[in-house]
Amino acid sequence: MIDTDTALARCQDLVALARRMGADAADAVARADSSESVSVRLGVLEEVERSEGEEIGLRVFVGKRSASIHTSDFAPEGLRALAERAVEMARHAPEDAYAGLAGADALMTGEVPDLDLSDDSEPGPEKLREMALAVEDAARAVEGVTNSNGGGASSGRSLVALVTSEGFSRGYSGSGFSLSANVIAGEGSTMQTDYATRSARHFADLPSAAEIGREAGERAVAKVGPGSLPSGPMPVVFDPRIGAGLLGHLAGAMSGPAIARKSSFLLGREDEALFDSAIRIVEDPLRARGLRSRPFDGEGVACTPRNLVECGRITGWLTNVASARQLGLGLTGHAARSSGGAPGVSLANGHLEAGSVTPAELMADIADGLYVTGLFGQGVNMVTGDYSRGATGFRIRNGEIAGPVAEITIAGNLLDMFRAMIPANDLEMDRAINVPTIRIDGMTVAGE
Repeated sequence: MIDTDTALARCQDLVALARRMGADAADAVARADSSESVSVRLGVLEEVERSEGEEIGLRVFVGKRSASIHTSDFAPEGLRALAERAVEMARHAPEDAYAGLAGADALMTGEVPDLDLSDDSEPGPEKLREMALAVEDAARAVEGVTNSNGGGASSGRSLVALVTSEGFSRGYSGSGFSLSANVIAGEGSTMQTDYATRSARHFADLPSAAEIGREAGERAVAKVGPGSLPSGPMPVVFDPRIGAGLLGHLAGAMSGPAIARKSSFLLGREDEALFDSAIRIVEDPLRARGLRSRPFDGEGVACTPRNLVECGRITGWLTNVASARQLGLGLTGHAARSSGGAPGVSLANGHLEAGSVTPAELMADIADGLYVTGLFGQGVNMVTGDYSRGATGFRIRNGEIAGPVAEITIAGNLLDMFRAMIPANDLEMDRAINVPTIRIDGMTVAGE
C-alpha cells in the first residue's frame, strides 16, 4: 500500500493539473486500503482473502459549477485526461450557489495530531486462521449450540490524503482488526441464530476469542423457543448493541444537509428540551484508537470534540460547506466523502453518557415489558420521526427476563422516545457508537 507522502504528492499534482486546465478551484482525495481475512465453518477453512485498492478522486469548480470524478489509473496521461474531463464536465453542470471549498481561514492548521490509530502488528493468514478457529470453537462449545454459520478474523490498513487549492495538504492512516462468530442453536423449527463481533484499531485491544465466541453462543441459545407477548403500550429496554442505532437517527436528524432540505424531524426544535435534562450525548473524533477517529474532515476542517446534546438540548447542526452556506452557519468538521461525489455529513465516535442505575435496577419496576436484542426493517421516517421496527428479544415480567420473544413490532415517535430515554450505568466504549442499556416507556408493542 502507498504511503501518505506518495498519496499527497498525487493529490497535489492532480489539483495543479485541474487548475491549469481552467478550474477556478479544486480538491483531490486519495484513498488506499489493504485487508486480509480468514473464515472457517465447522472447524474447516472456508476462505482466505486478501485485497488491496487505491483510488483518487478530483472535484473541480468552474464558477458556481462543479463536477467530481475518480480513478484508479495513476499514469500521468490518465491523470491528465481525468483533470481535463472533470473541468469539461463542470462547465456543463448546473450552477450551485452553495457548493465550494472550505476557505483558508476554516482549514485545519498545524501538525496532524497523533490519535494512535495505527498498529504495526501483522497477524498473517496462519494467525488469522488460528483466531477464526478459536472463536468458532468457543461459540460451538456453549451448551445448546447445534450448528455454525462460521467464525472469522481479519486485519487491514487504510490511508486518506486530502489536498485543496486553498492550501490544505494532509493525510493520516490507520489499522483495523476484527473477530467474529455466528452460530445456530436449537433444532428444526426452534432454531435461532446470533452473533458476536468486535473490532479494534490495535490488535492487542481485541477481546479474546473465547470471550467473543462465548457471547455468540450464549446469545443464540437464549433465543431458542421464542414466544410472543400481548400487544399494547409498555416499557421497552434496548440492549446496548441495538440502542446505538438511536444515536444514528439523532445524528441523521442533526445533519446540516437534512436541515437545509427541510427533511428532518428536528427542524425548528433547536431550543426545545428534547431529552431529560440529565442526558448528555458526546462526540469525540479525537479519541485515541477510536474506530471513527479522524483529525480532519472530508473538506480539511479540523475535527473537535463536542457535546451533541447538553442538558437535554441539541447543541446545533452538523455541517459541511454546502449546508453551512445555505443555513448561514459555521463549519463543524463533519464533512464526509468518498473518492467520488460531493461531501456529505457523518458522525465520528459518539456515546450516550451512562446513567446512575444498573440494568437490573432499570428494569426492576417493569411489570410487563420488552427487552430488545435485535431489530430489522427500515421503518424510520426521518421527516416525521415516526419509528416502527420489527424486533426480537425477551419478555420482561415483574422486573425479570422471562423468556425469548420474536415476530414483534415496536413503534413510537423518535421525539417521544428521546424524551422518555433513561440510560443505565453499563456503558462500554468498544464500538464506534456506544450506549448503555436504554429504557423507553410508552412505546407501542405489537405481539400476539
